[in-house]
Formats: sequence, C-alpha cells, structure tokens
Amino acid sequence: MTGAERASIFDSAMAQNAAQKIIASHLASGQMKPGEEIAIKIDQNLLQDATGTMAWLEFEALGVPRVKSRLCVSYVDHNMLQTGFENPDDHLFLQSMSAKYGALFSRPGNGISHHAHLERFDVPGETLLGADSHTCQGGAMGMLAIGAGGFEVAATMAGEPYRLRMPGVVRVTLKGELPSWVSAKDVILELLRRHTVKGGLNKIYEYAGPGLANLTVPERSTIANMGAELGLTASVFPADEQTLAFMKWQKREKDFKPLVADEGAKYDDEIELDMSKLEPLIAQPHSPDNVVPVREIAGTPAVQVAVGSSVNSSFFDLMTVAEIMKGKKVHPSLHMTVSPGSRQVLLLFTLAGGLASVIAAGARGLEVACGPCIGMGMAPPSFGNSIRTFNRNFPGRSGTADDRVYLCSPEVAAATAINGVITDPRSLGAPPKIEIPKELIIDDSGFLPPAKEADKVEIVRGPNIQRLPISQPVAETISGVVLIKLKNNVSTDEIMPAGAKILPLRSNIPAIAEYVFHYVDPTFPKRAKEVGPGIIVAGENYGQGSSREHAAIAPMYLGVRAVVARSFARIHHDNLINFGLLPLCFTRPEDYDLFFPDDQIELVAIRSSLKERKPIKLRNLSKNKEIDLTYDLTDRQIKILRAGGLVQYLKK
Repeated sequence: MTGAERASIFDSAMAQNAAQKIIASHLASGQMKPGEEIAIKIDQNLLQDATGTMAWLEFEALGVPRVKSRLCVSYVDHNMLQTGFENPDDHLFLQSMSAKYGALFSRPGNGISHHAHLERFDVPGETLLGADSHTCQGGAMGMLAIGAGGFEVAATMAGEPYRLRMPGVVRVTLKGELPSWVSAKDVILELLRRHTVKGGLNKIYEYAGPGLANLTVPERSTIANMGAELGLTASVFPADEQTLAFMKWQKREKDFKPLVADEGAKYDDEIELDMSKLEPLIAQPHSPDNVVPVREIAGTPAVQVAVGSSVNSSFFDLMTVAEIMKGKKVHPSLHMTVSPGSRQVLLLFTLAGGLASVIAAGARGLEVACGPCIGMGMAPPSFGNSIRTFNRNFPGRSGTADDRVYLCSPEVAAATAINGVITDPRSLGAPPKIEIPKELIIDDSGFLPPAKEADKVEIVRGPNIQRLPISQPVAETISGVVLIKLKNNVSTDEIMPAGAKILPLRSNIPAIAEYVFHYVDPTFPKRAKEVGPGIIVAGENYGQGSSREHAAIAPMYLGVRAVVARSFARIHHDNLINFGLLPLCFTRPEDYDLFFPDDQIELVAIRSSLKERKPIKLRNLSKNKEIDLTYDLTDRQIKILRAGGLVQYLKK
C-alpha cells in the first residue's frame, strides 16, 4: 500500500487536525501514528551560510545534477563579517553552487533567512525542510516547517523524502487578548516557563482558539520561531484571515490556501493559555526556559541592548522600539543595536522614520543579518548583562565565554535601553500605537535565479573549503576512554561554538575541530587526538539548540565513536547517526554516575546487537562495571550506522 493510499484511508476514517492534513497530503511511506517512522515529500528547502556550505558539499557528494525540490533558497545571513578571505570565499561558493544546481541565491544583506522566507516564499499547506533549527518559523504561515541537519536537507534536495518519527500533535488553545505592553514574545516565553527546553521533544504544537484572531503573521512568527527552544519538531498555525491579509500585503494572495483543523479533530495533548493574564516576561541566563516576570528582576543593571534576529526583527517590532525611543536617549551605561529582518523591513523602517528615531536616540543600526544572535559582532563585555530580543542565551553563544544574556520582548528591550536597568515597560505609561503601511516596496532583486546554462557555471572553491570527512562503518567493538562528561541540556553551541572567530571555518573540518568544546574544556581536541577512540558521556537533552551538524562531524573527526546520554535532542540525534556516531542511552538514569573522564571503556557486540535489536553492553574497565545501553533507532538508521553514515548508505 502506498503512502497516499494510507493517507486516504486515514482521511476517510476520522477528522484531521491541521498538522495531520499537511502530513497526509505529503506522506510517501509509513503510518501516521506517533512514534512510527514516516517519510514525507518536501516542497521547499532553506539553506543558510553557516550550515549551507556543508549541505552543498553533501549534495555534491550524492552526484545529483539538479535540485529536485520545488523551491530551494540558499541564504547568506549568518557569516557576514568579512574580516578575512573565508566568509567572502564561501559566499561565492554558495552563489556558484546555487547557480549550477538550481537554487535561488539570497545575497548578503537581502534578509535573515526565516524572515525573508516568511515574506516571499512560505505557502500554507506546503512542507519546508531547512538546515537551521529555526526553520519552524514558517509554521506561522500554516506550513509544516522543520529544521534538520544539512545532510537531511541535502538528501531531500536530491529527491529523497524526509524521514522522521511521526510527532504527537498538541493543541495549544490561545484565549483572550494581549494586555498593553505584553507581546507575542511573552506568549512563547510563558510556554517555555511551563514546559522547558525539552518539553516539546517529538511534538508539533498546533495553535488554535479565539486568541488567534488578533495575532498577526509577524507575531505568530515570533511564537513559531522559538518552538525550536521548546524542542518541537514544528509549530503550525492555521492559514486564516490573518494569513490572507499578510499575503495580500506581500502581493502573494494567489499562493493562499486555507488550512484549519476539522471539527472534532483529535490531539495527543491539550494546552490552554489565557493571553489576557500574561505580563512582560524575561528569560535569565543561561537558558531560554529560565523565565521570570520582568518585575521580579527590574533594576538589574544592563550594559547592552540588542534588538532584532530572526525572532523579533519585523517592521512592527522595530517600529515599536522606535516609537518608545522617540525623543529619548540610550542610557549612557549601555549601548544598543538594531538589526532588521530583511531588506524589505529596512526600507520600510527607513521610510517610516523609525531608523532615524533609533539613530537619534543613540542606537547603532546594524546590517540585515543574524549578527549578534550567532556571535557575529557585538559580543558583550565580561560578566556584562546583555538584554536581547533573540531566541537563545546558551553559555558563550554571544562570543563571550562568561556572558550573561537575557531574552525579552522589544518593549522590554526599549524600556531597558532608556533606563539603563532591566525595566518593566508598563512603567512607561501608555504603549505606542503602530500603523502598518498599506503598501510595500516589493523588490526581489536580492534573490538571484539559477543559471540558464548550468554546465557553464564554474564552482568557486576557496582554500578554506575542504573535502567532507567520511565516517567509517560502526565497529563490532569500540575500545577507548571517556573523553568528557557533561551535564544536562548541553547545546550545540557548547559542543561546537559559533562566533566571528570560529564559524568562518565551517567548511574546513580539520580547522574547526580544534574548537570542539572550546568553552567547556579547551583541552578536548588535543586529548581526543592523543588518546585515540573515545566516547562522550552526557545528561539529558544532549545537543539541544542549533541544527549545526559540525557538532557531530568535528567530534567524529577527532575520534569520538559514540555518545552515551540520558536523552538526546531530535536534530542532533539524527546528525550523529548521519556521521556514523552511535547515540546510546543509559537504561537507568543512575548509570550516568558510574562513568568519569579518562575511564577506560569498551562497547562490545555492537553490530550484532544492532542487527538483533538487543541492548549494547558498555564495560567500564577502570571500575570493573558493566551496564546495558538502549537506543532509539529505526531500521533505516541502523542500516545507516552499519554503512558508515548517510553518504555511504545513499550511494548504496
């Protein structure tokens, strides 16, 4: 029975929610039961330059002559600082690969990928797979938008369906209206406060309820974007009157398709949130779920305020800040920056007078880029409190090892910039009223089409672009040492840091591997190469955060052969498999306490245990202990590991 036939049977058997409707219409194989592996056709792909160079190298390794998805857009929005040859070389590589293989190329300065894609390409009812964890922002437009590792994206660009475990679908019912000075950022911060950074693992949050009527698409995009911080597979909003209004504004109403859940549709869980009871919230260092009311920490000194990033860089967000700052000055104890989400936003913000207002107030206008959010400039001073409208505050992500980053709404950021201390914006009096212009300047010239004669395009490869390291088939026995032991919720930023110094090495694995665990244990690369094969031991939710597959490739290159953890984040779990690293779990949580750095270990009967689906035994030779390890692997993933990674598996 084909996937379409299965979907048809499912469709006729029961009412469907919005997420199920999209999956059913794209189902290539599998059954839509939570936990079962399914394969879905992908309509659109999104690449960005921090992960895109590797994804293009992986696509090239598959030997496919042309991108096969309906639309693929390759953005340059992360590594914009051209302090050496590496970034400009990579930009030319990305442009030439796009031209040759059939992708649109978004030039530097054209837009932060998620915001620009929302404006110009997101289509209700379609599927989008992006090599960035915040691809889920597309769910604001009624898409099934999923972030994944670059290799998964490259495979779908080559025509493969995307395979994942069918997520559970959770209905999030929004009621009431947002009070004055409370914004969409406070909605997602409240969900993080309640459900934590691992509360959404293997789930889709589908938003519904009367509260949606007054939430615009840009506001919805703030909530959808930070679904990544909840660990969600995707966030899905209905395609309704607000969606149609936004698409008309973008002169794309022809792409509108209504999408709502059927009456009586079933959900795997329910969440209810009364927005009228919310107040301004803020996430304290060093996790997006460390959320408290702003009033509780009001008065905390700040040395930096940053507005923008993919999550809060819309025209509405920036104009809110501009109106609050109008006629006022940035407090002398701090400095402030503003980053627009796209060239379109920047033009509109400029014409509306918003840019003049923030510059007159003393803020710095930054270019259209992720910028400080990914540690590309504006690193805070040592121990300095940086107040940001961004989506992540993991340790060191800003570019400063001992950073103290807070996450908040544009309203809180602006109030803080004026007073020099974290400020509840309700103390400012009446909130500003923002008028949205009826007409936009639509200029898509920043998107370069593929070449008409692809065979004449020469790929530009700078000296920083090295060959993709190929992993080896998993061995029957792994003997080595525990290279490092880590706590819960270790992020990919802690495994493989970003920032202006390290991220330009993204297409040079031997070079970037020298920075693995740079802020956790800078001796790790040297030790890993000296002692030979080894394993990583970790707590819960290992690998949360970015889809950056360098956090799997670089440890593999250094000799790591397995990660043993209490649990894994979804994207990183898949990235480990794709590069031949075993993701194994402790059968009992307390077994984590039996292992320490430098313990001599042995994993035995690996291949045969995987084949027979038996637990894998881990021996601690230093302490004369032996335990069983479990794993959450599909039959296909076991085959990938036995083949030595996704390249070898797909070639076979």
